[in-house]
Amino acid sequence: MIENSMFEEEPDVVDLAKEPCLHPLEPDEVEYEPRSSRLLVRGLGEHEMDDDEEDYESSVIMVIYLLPKCTFTKEGCHKKNHTMELIYPLATNGKLFPWAKIRLPTDVVPLHYDLVLQPNLTTLKFAGSVKIVVNVIQVTWKIVLHSSGLNITKATVTSAGGNQAKPVEFLEYPLHDQIAVMAPEALLVGQNYTLSIEFSSNLSDTYYGFYKISYEDEKSKQRWFAATQFEPLAARSAFPCFDEPAFKATFLIKIQRDEQLSTLSNMPKKATTPVTNGIVQDEFFVSLKMSTYLVAFIVADLKNISKETNGTLVSIYAIPQHLNQVGYALNTSVKLLEFYQKYFLINYPLEKLDLVAIPDFQSGAMENWGLITFRETTLLYDNKTSSAKDKKLITAVIAHELAHQWFGNLVTMEWWNDLWLNEGFATFMEYFAMEEIFPELHSDEDFLNLIFKAMMKDSLNSSHPISSTVQSSEQIEEMFDALSYIKGASLLLMLKHYLTKDVFQAGIEVYLHNHSYGSTKSDDLWDSMNEITNGTLDVKKLMKTWILHKGFPLVTVVRKGKNISVQQEKFLYRVEPENWTSDASYLWHIPLTYVTNNCNFTHCTNAYLLDQKSAVIELPEEVEWIKFNVEMSGYYIVHYTEDWKTLIDLLKRNHTALSAKDRANLINNIFSLAGLGKVSLEKAFELIDYLEKESSTAPLTQALFQMSLIYNLLEKKGEQQLAARVMHRIESLLGNKIDQQTWTDDGTLSERELRSTLLAFACTHDMRNCRTTATEMFKKWMSSNGTMSLPSDVMKAIFAAGAKTNDGWEFLLKMYSSPVSEAEKNKMIEALASTDDVRKLIWLMQNSLEGEVIRAQELSHIIATVSQSLPGYLLAWDFVKENWEKLTRKFHLGSYAIQNIVSWSTCQFSTKAHLLEVKTFFESRSEQSSQLHCVKEAIDTIQLNIQWMERNLAKLQEWL
Repeated sequence: MIENSMFEEEPDVVDLAKEPCLHPLEPDEVEYEPRSSRLLVRGLGEHEMDDDEEDYESSVIMVIYLLPKCTFTKEGCHKKNHTMELIYPLATNGKLFPWAKIRLPTDVVPLHYDLVLQPNLTTLKFAGSVKIVVNVIQVTWKIVLHSSGLNITKATVTSAGGNQAKPVEFLEYPLHDQIAVMAPEALLVGQNYTLSIEFSSNLSDTYYGFYKISYEDEKSKQRWFAATQFEPLAARSAFPCFDEPAFKATFLIKIQRDEQLSTLSNMPKKATTPVTNGIVQDEFFVSLKMSTYLVAFIVADLKNISKETNGTLVSIYAIPQHLNQVGYALNTSVKLLEFYQKYFLINYPLEKLDLVAIPDFQSGAMENWGLITFRETTLLYDNKTSSAKDKKLITAVIAHELAHQWFGNLVTMEWWNDLWLNEGFATFMEYFAMEEIFPELHSDEDFLNLIFKAMMKDSLNSSHPISSTVQSSEQIEEMFDALSYIKGASLLLMLKHYLTKDVFQAGIEVYLHNHSYGSTKSDDLWDSMNEITNGTLDVKKLMKTWILHKGFPLVTVVRKGKNISVQQEKFLYRVEPENWTSDASYLWHIPLTYVTNNCNFTHCTNAYLLDQKSAVIELPEEVEWIKFNVEMSGYYIVHYTEDWKTLIDLLKRNHTALSAKDRANLINNIFSLAGLGKVSLEKAFELIDYLEKESSTAPLTQALFQMSLIYNLLEKKGEQQLAARVMHRIESLLGNKIDQQTWTDDGTLSERELRSTLLAFACTHDMRNCRTTATEMFKKWMSSNGTMSLPSDVMKAIFAAGAKTNDGWEFLLKMYSSPVSEAEKNKMIEALASTDDVRKLIWLMQNSLEGEVIRAQELSHIIATVSQSLPGYLLAWDFVKENWEKLTRKFHLGSYAIQNIVSWSTCQFSTKAHLLEVKTFFESRSEQSSQLHCVKEAIDTIQLNIQWMERNLAKLQEWL
């Protein structure tokens, strides 16, 4: 909630001599500016600032001028007859700017925007005008809104019913992306006014705002494409607006274009009228009430195919040469749209839904209402070159963005601190919908592995609660991380299992119906659930223990006869002991689930709510074994103490007594506990000895992931022989399974995906004859000049083997630059980045940053791949250091791309020298850089790697 500020009704200057105790200051809140009589005051009195803003220096920066010979103390200026003036920040023209917070005031709210845009794809500039109808909530002389990088040429204000638009003074404060329009007279409560602004700018060369994209058409001619990406804070760089999610309004959009091009926006097109020779203007219908970050428009040469369902026209758009790859997306979108409408009991409210493949797009996709934008690899499916994994990815991304049409668009979080309400819900619904509609994709296994990775991040001290206080743009960008998406989704999965699916669904329906077209906080969701549970369970009390606290619990289980004692504590890698003790007493309310050998497959899963530090569960009878966290439905790790031996024996004897997800869960838990020092690494290796009998993707994928982590650490530490022994251990378990794989696209989707995973792993680590087979297939493909059809599921392994030679690498690069499908290009990029040739790796990263042959959207993927190899891991880090300013200019501090780049380029380090180097580098950058969550996480990870080495290296050398 945004509190009304005292500034709204105060004059510009406050005489502190008359109000000596207005702003009591602590001595450490005052910082003198050299060679000046000015004083910067940060963190003013509590009545001037919301509680959640106190930690952020940039939230309030005010200037106090001290008159000569004035003794300044907490009480103010003590010299008689002298005053001390408290004033607002300075605008760009040197005048006072009438607002000092990052968050906008709430004295004026927008109701409607009339937006006219004139993009020019020749000059790569745009001009525009916006008329914003605002309603006054509290009398004021100013209207403060957002604008970033726009050249504003004119501003006027007209009162409701007034005919005369009065020119007004406007002030700019770029530090907060704010402008203030100063009204010539007081704006009265309850009245509507129209604020008109004319502006211009360049089309952005980043991935934010209204940006330009270059691509080659079917005739290899360069073409331009203009698209938007406004989430979270970039609408303000396309037009002046109230760019906060709670300021919902309606939008009427008009766009001028070359008659050879087409335009798209959130709403269907209403009319097209000629403007001048060759230029026309498209007008779109008035939108529903929505947040600015969901506004979207595109100007390009596009083609589409369409299908109607339940009164909504669903269309998939792409550049003309890719139109033959949109069929799968259309059929998938229609099925998902129909499913969501039935599940939520709310119809999709627009007459059209466009899904557009953008040739250069940083995110996977963006849920703009009625106009969803995608990276080409997440929307286009090519029957010849798209693999089973590609099909699953496309389905998942479409499912995620369509879920947002309800969670995020229809009902929106009030502020970015509750971003998880949008992203956690969309992620949860994505996997739920896929299980319901596309069970053959086995998407639940992917979700499981994503949860494991999110828990790795959440186990570090640098983690954050999924509902966190955020103010600055970097903090907001950083909320778009694995915790908001995956932890948020897994907490909803846990709640669904605990409440039962019918109660959970009813709670969602209440939430969406109660808050349609509105803004919400986390508590609104829990209140909706409580309407359904009707006092039988306090959902709010339960879930607050999860969303307001970082990390997750470790549940320790001890079995004695019929009694099972369970105890909870925080799971945390204790790198710096002083940082974790304060959490020792924290209690989660944990919906435990467990299964025993006394399962008759009609009632297997039992539940118990652990809301105390410890408890004893009494079973009806003694059991041979017990497994907690059934199907990994809960967000916690389990330590079985002495019972690990029982479970290891069970897996060796009869691994199918547990489900595939339960087996994967045990593998993840035991290796996590080995990292914590609770279980020996030898015992963890003993557990995976059963893998030679394993045929399911989830446990095999998790085992390979854990082995890769260990292998990579040992290899980068210079322990190549020991790393080779780790791989030899895996080869002895999985060698036969690798040999059984065929180099085809035959089998079920699950079998195909497993084949792809196993052969890619085997070729990477030169197991069996994998590389030989792959190299032979690559040579045949190269001899055919790339015309021979390769099996899509093993294409990545074949390309990676081919890229090991100079000729193969150069041929792959040539093919990458030719008009092949995006699915094929994606596999080529990874292969090109896996070469051992250092010069090629440097060229690849540099070229992608410049976006010449390889698009900048690929850079984080390239750095991730380069950093995994022995020749590349130091190069990747050097590249990041040398290009940090360019990287953060292109991708923004805190963005998901920057998070990935920092994480991947540092996660292989395990020496104190590298730890010091990473710390020193980021400390030498801006304060915003050094305070990023991803930087703190990188430092935590290196410390953890050092600790892991100290704990396990000697033991591994001894027994492996």
